[in-house]
Amino acid sequence: MTGIEISFDPARIDRERVHRWLAEESYWARGIVRSAFDRSIEHCLVAGAYADGAQIGFARAITDHATFAYLCDVFVDTAHRGQGIGGALVAAIIELPALHGLRRIALRTSDAHALYARFGFTPLATPELWMERYNSDFLKQQASR
Repeated sequence: MTGIEISFDPARIDRERVHRWLAEESYWARGIVRSAFDRSIEHCLVAGAYADGAQIGFARAITDHATFAYLCDVFVDTAHRGQGIGGALVAAIIELPALHGLRRIALRTSDAHALYARFGFTPLATPELWMERYNSDFLKQQASR
């Protein structure tokens, strides 16, 4: 993973590129409209991975900076996968001082359990305590905004 830079500067995020990745290539945010994507990163901790100045990866964490964080949108450009960039993004973002000492950092994944396990993530210890309010019409509602 030589020559890869991780930055936490929100101004460096190539919003057009990251939006395209999430809206067109991810399974979890497919179809997300640009305005919703922009709002989603405004108040988060963001990390970008860069090679030769071009963005090749992204991750963000939603947090209250006291007890809880949600790690999400970890994405590496297809041409750069398999080089440890996703792991570097996860390591960098969970080591941010704002996330130290939190009671819980949560995430969802359908296919990267082994990656996250390397950083101490496990299945929910008490899934019966967790609930969600899921808006299945989210994309339709965002498109009309």
